[in-house]
Amino acid sequence: MMAIVTDPAVSVVVPVRNEAGNIGPLVEEIERALDGRPFEIVYVNDGSTDATAAELKALMATRPHLRHVRHAQSCGQSAAVRTGAGAAWAPIVVTLDGDGQNDPAFIPALVSALEAGAPRVALIAGQRVGRKDTGFKKFQSRIANAVRNAVLRDGTRDTGCGLKAFRRDVFLALPYFDGLHRFLPALVRREGYDIGYVDVKDRPRRAGVSNYGLWDRLWVGILDLAGVWWLIRRKKRRPEVFEEKVSEEKM
Repeated sequence: MMAIVTDPAVSVVVPVRNEAGNIGPLVEEIERALDGRPFEIVYVNDGSTDATAAELKALMATRPHLRHVRHAQSCGQSAAVRTGAGAAWAPIVVTLDGDGQNDPAFIPALVSALEAGAPRVALIAGQRVGRKDTGFKKFQSRIANAVRNAVLRDGTRDTGCGLKAFRRDVFLALPYFDGLHRFLPALVRREGYDIGYVDVKDRPRRAGVSNYGLWDRLWVGILDLAGVWWLIRRKKRRPEVFEEKVSEEKM
């Protein structure tokens, strides 16, 4: 039977903007992937102007584990992920893109890797193989990932994959800025935690068109990259604090 939310072990956060047509099939795949484990699905509707809200409302009528959180206007993917993590009830959050390119069948592997690495591992990042994007989008990603890795040396070949599993408490403690989702490995390492990787298969988009273009993927990221580099260099070692007490003398 399908797990009903009482105390979910996993919260699946799906940021979407104008993804009508992709929602129903993806919800069903997430349910199959997590069948037998208590979970919830939190869709963050980032200011959609199509039938996204209507499709979610119809699905929620028969799914108590499905939630719909809405932004009044589009604020971007990083804001949507943070909103979803803030609304999540589980200690483990899994994110994936709402266009169907991320296969939910890999969610159990990410969650298991995160649980096995606890408490030192705080993030498991999906690494796409067999990319289904256009040649130009693959080129953009290769350039962006190469530049990022050269500057931050975060050891991650693909930060653009939406499939990630992380500890909710660690994520919410990270400094927030637009573009945060592209730099999670570096920022989690900055906090002193380890990260792990799981290879995942990429799929073609089911319906609709991408919400991102050249400007989003390359030029805006340059400013974000400079900011993350600065944050990492400014990180100071956390002090170990001990309180000294006067020992009681025997009367």
